[in-house]
Amino acid sequence: MKPILLLFVLLALCLLTTVARVSDARFLQTKPPDTLVMSEKAALGKVTFSHSNHTTKNYNVEGIKPIACTECHHVEQPASEAKKFPPHQTAYPPDRTTTLTADLLEKEPATKVVPCRSCHARKEEKPTVWPDLPQIKSENSTAMITLTNQQAFHRACAGCHDQVVKARPDAKSPTTTKCTACHKKTA
Repeated sequence: MKPILLLFVLLALCLLTTVARVSDARFLQTKPPDTLVMSEKAALGKVTFSHSNHTTKNYNVEGIKPIACTECHHVEQPASEAKKFPPHQTAYPPDRTTTLTADLLEKEPATKVVPCRSCHARKEEKPTVWPDLPQIKSENSTAMITLTNQQAFHRACAGCHDQVVKARPDAKSPTTTKCTACHKKTA
């Protein structure tokens, strides 16, 4: 078999595998949960995240509006938009034309949202929508960082909280130096 044909066949198989996984409803959500429990296996304890607070209250960095869906669900927009916010360069599906918003979810309740762990799985697991965990180049070196769910959550959540405190020093937002403000051990 010619190399180019073999490459084409392999790419087609990867695409079909991805489509098969995504069509499985277990991997997609349609209604935003009010609260999420994350980091169930973390040594410091689980993290309870109020999805409804972040999407309905003035929780953006400036404190003037709710957080946009694509701040966390960065693949839920066209690739041309995702590329404007490095390191988020990916859209899902790759030919996506819509941007996830609360308005879109209200107007089209059947809209499926890919959960974070579908791309950012635990380090010992494979993501459900990609063949491998995403990687980015370290900001401080040439090393590559594998974006497990732990890396992705800490970068997104704690990174945003750090930005909030920098922009609004009076804000009561936990930061990267206050781990137990989010992580809680159960008795």
